[in-house]
Amino acid sequence: MKFAVIVFPGSNCDIDMYHAVKDELGEEAEYVWHDAESLEDYDAVLLPGGFSYGDYLRSGAIAQFSNVMKEVVKAAEAGKPVLGVCNGFQILLEAGLLPGAMRRNESLKFICKQVELKVENNETMFSAGYDQGEVITIPVAHGEGNYYCDEETLSRLKTNNQIVFTYEGENPNGSLENIAGIINEQGNVLGMMPHPERAVDELLGGADGLKLFKSIVKQWREANAVNA
Repeated sequence: MKFAVIVFPGSNCDIDMYHAVKDELGEEAEYVWHDAESLEDYDAVLLPGGFSYGDYLRSGAIAQFSNVMKEVVKAAEAGKPVLGVCNGFQILLEAGLLPGAMRRNESLKFICKQVELKVENNETMFSAGYDQGEVITIPVAHGEGNYYCDEETLSRLKTNNQIVFTYEGENPNGSLENIAGIINEQGNVLGMMPHPERAVDELLGGADGLKLFKSIVKQWREANAVNA
């Protein structure tokens, strides 16, 4: 399986993403710059955290207009796995690939700590490796992770089982309904604020995030074996 790790000016978690896929899973991965004109050669797309374009205007607001985002939209529409973490999640929201918006943390402070997440939906290509209701530990690092949407959107998220992860115990940023990660209706685009790519090795404090990347690979291989 071949992953594209999108790099925007200001990205700073692209190396972590690359390491999780290339070194921990042994899958193919390449850095793809923001002005790329095609993602056809890749099976999955990863949008890393950081401060794309300095987070001017709003987090992800400028990155959504990058040339590569047209290709990310095409990849999503084609059913390829698309994962956006932290700033990547913010970009997916700004690009309209996921519903809702991101506001500043309730504390108005940047937070960087380990948090507990509850797996609300383990029937996705990103979460199938977890047990339903499993509580995992993943780090967060953001200043604008307070997820918000209107009542109609929230109702739709719940009805379609699109809420994949919620904060368990402490809600670090004030996110609506403790939401930490959501998926699109098609089921192939996931956005989450916590960083699974920073939790792939016990030496670094835990490996709960590795199951997410393993889930992507397993589901992709099973789907392609059926289609072969």
